[in-house]
Parts: sequence; structure tokens; C-alpha cells
Amino acid sequence: MSTSSPSRADITAWLQDFQSRLCQQLETADGGACFGQDDWLRPGGGGGHSRVLENGRILEKGGVGFSAVEGTMSEAAARQLHMPDPHFYATGVSVVLHPRSPRVPIIHMNVRYFEAGNGEAWVGGGIDLTPIYVDEAQAQRFHQQLKAACDKHNPAYYARFHAWADDYFYLPHRHETRGVGGIFFDRLTVGKDGSAAELFKLMQDVAELFGPFYTQLMRENHALPFGEREEAWQTLRRNRYAEFNLAFDRGTRFGLETGGRTESILMSLPPRCGWSYNPAPPAPGSPEATTLGWLRKGVDWVI
Repeated sequence: MSTSSPSRADITAWLQDFQSRLCQQLETADGGACFGQDDWLRPGGGGGHSRVLENGRILEKGGVGFSAVEGTMSEAAARQLHMPDPHFYATGVSVVLHPRSPRVPIIHMNVRYFEAGNGEAWVGGGIDLTPIYVDEAQAQRFHQQLKAACDKHNPAYYARFHAWADDYFYLPHRHETRGVGGIFFDRLTVGKDGSAAELFKLMQDVAELFGPFYTQLMRENHALPFGEREEAWQTLRRNRYAEFNLAFDRGTRFGLETGGRTESILMSLPPRCGWSYNPAPPAPGSPEATTLGWLRKGVDWVI
């Protein structure tokens, strides 16, 4: 691959290889189940590989999806997404993991490359962590690793991308963030925000920290004790996750509006969650109330 200007094919090939390597890491850490692969084609052009693990030892459900699709979106979708041209090519890897234990956080990661029909190209991505119970030290470690990855490229990136994640992964109807945030970036444009090689390397560095960080978290937390109270809280926090993905997530909207494969788009939803009417707030000073206290914008996790 050319280090000066990676092509569309170079980036696509790297993403597909990354999907395979990440699945191997997660299977090893889980130790109880393997990813199945579902290959699919998009009627308008392109396709992908959806890999799903279910009923693992640690992961109740995990999805690692690769796609490379192209075509022409509707005028309405092009306007909504501020597309300079309705023709597009998009490739990326998206990951969402739902562990069995409420002591192991939900995690999401996405990296993507996009080309418009007029030749404009950009990258996007990010990682965010959604603990059922916030562990302050682990949240700090997560953000420190994200900052280190960002600092390799631009010392201003972490603060910018962290604030972007706080704004993006926010449930306005609940007045709370989805979790402890992370980083989020979108439409970093080739030529404006860096060369193709520079932006591709940023995307790679963000993707590559995911596996080592999360598999360590799986090893640290999966055997911690929990009971019915913690499982009930997990059910409630999972429904908040589903609300965000269905009502606000741009990737979900883009996939559905451009004729993407529904099963792959909704792969991110938790395997089990529930809504009870007007649940009582957690008792002051409880672990659940402490977690709610962290679900706000602007927390400085890097000390």
C-alpha cells in the first residue's frame, strides 16, 4: 500500500482485515463462542460481512460489521447528510459489544471512509464506553488511552473529539449522556483536515486501540459478583442504549435511508432490555445514583 496516498481499495482492504483480526481477539478473550459470518449484497451496489457472536461466556451478543457500499442516495437523504453529490462510496467497520455481566461495560467503535461523487473524501469514527456501573479508574484509563492516540496526530484532537462525543452520544429526552463518552469525529476531509495518508493513519490508530483495551476490561470485570438488583439496572441502562441507537444515531439513519441491510444496521441493539413505566429513581448514595451522576457532559477524565 502506498504510504503517501492510500487508495479507496487500500483502505477497504485494511478495514476488512481489521474486522478479521478484531474478531479473533474477541473470541480468544471470550473463550466460549465464535463469530458467525453473514455475507450480504446491497441491491444498489456493494455489500459486506456481518459477524455476530451470541451466547458467549462473557459476551451475550457482539457484532463486528464490515461494509463497502456505493450508489446514489435520494435527494432528501443527500440534503439531510449535506452531501455535495448524491453519488457515494462508503466503507467501514462498526462494533458493538453487549456483555452478560452488568460489571462489564457496553462498548461501541466505528471507523469509516466516505467518498462523494464529486471526489470529496473524508473519514470519521470514534469509540465510546457505556458502563452499567461507572468505575472511575477504568473510565480514566480509557480516556487516557484515547488521548494518547489522538496526541500522536494533533494535540488539539482529544479535547475537540471528546467534546464532540459528549454532544453526539447524548439523550436529550433523558438529559444524560449515553455513558462516559470517548471520542467522536466526522467528516475530517482530505485536503482540508489533512492528507489522505494522515487521516487514514488516525483512523487506524483509533481502531487498533479498541481490541487490547476492551479485552483487558473483559478479563478484569467479568467475574465480579452481581445479583438481581444489578441485572435490573442493566436492563434499564440497555434500554437507554437502544433509545439512542433508534432515535439519534446517524449511522443507523444513513443505513436505513440508503437501502442498507436492516439486520446489519440493527445489529447494535442489545439482546435483551425492557421498559417499565415511570421507574423510581435510584436511592441517593446508591451505586446506581452514583453512576447517573457521571452521565453528564464535560467530565474531565484525563488527570
